[in-house]
Amino acid sequence: MTMTVTPRNRAKAERTDAILIAAAALFGARGYSSVSLEDIGTAVGVSGPAVYRHFAGKQALLGALLIGVSEDLVTGGTAVVSGASDDRTRMAMLVDFHVDFALRNADVIRVQDRDLSHLTEDSRSDVRRLQRTYIGLWIDALGALVSAERDELRLRVQACFGLLNSTPHSTSAALRARTDTARLLAEMAMAALTASDG
Repeated sequence: MTMTVTPRNRAKAERTDAILIAAAALFGARGYSSVSLEDIGTAVGVSGPAVYRHFAGKQALLGALLIGVSEDLVTGGTAVVSGASDDRTRMAMLVDFHVDFALRNADVIRVQDRDLSHLTEDSRSDVRRLQRTYIGLWIDALGALVSAERDELRLRVQACFGLLNSTPHSTSAALRARTDTARLLAEMAMAALTASDG
C-alpha cells in the first residue's frame, strides 16, 4: 500500500530536517552541553517545547543526528562500491564521496568528534555498528589494490579518515569551499591509502 504524502507530513519532515541542521550547527559551534532545546527551536523559528513534537529530547536529537549521518555514509558508500567499474575506480570514488562529505559536513564531524559520549548506550552502539560497516566497505575496496593483512588495511583506512575528517578543525570555510581543495584532499588520501611500505 502506498502512503500518501500530505502537505502536513511534508511540512513536519521539513521542520525535522531543519531542526537537525540547526542542531548540527549549534552543537558544532558551541558543544552539546552548551546548547539548549530553546536555542535550537529559536534557530528554526519555533519554541523549545515545540521541538519535542519531533524529538523526545536533546539526547534523542543528538542520536538522530549522528545515527542519520552514519546511515547516509553506509548507504552512499554501498552505492559507490556497487557502481564502480574496476578496483581503482571504486577506491577513488569512495575517496571522492568521503571528501565531499567532509567538506560539506564540518559541523557534524565536530559533533561526532566531541559529543559522541553524550549519546545513550543504544545510540552509541548503533553509530559504532554503522561505522564498522562503512569502514568495512573501504577495507574491502582497498584490499583489491594493496596486498596487506586486514589489520594493516584498517590502519590505512582509519589514517585516511583522520586526514579527511581533520579538515573541519584545520581549515577555514572559505578553503573548504574551493574546488581545488577537494582535488588536493583526494590526491593525498589516495597516496596515503596506497603508500608502499618498502
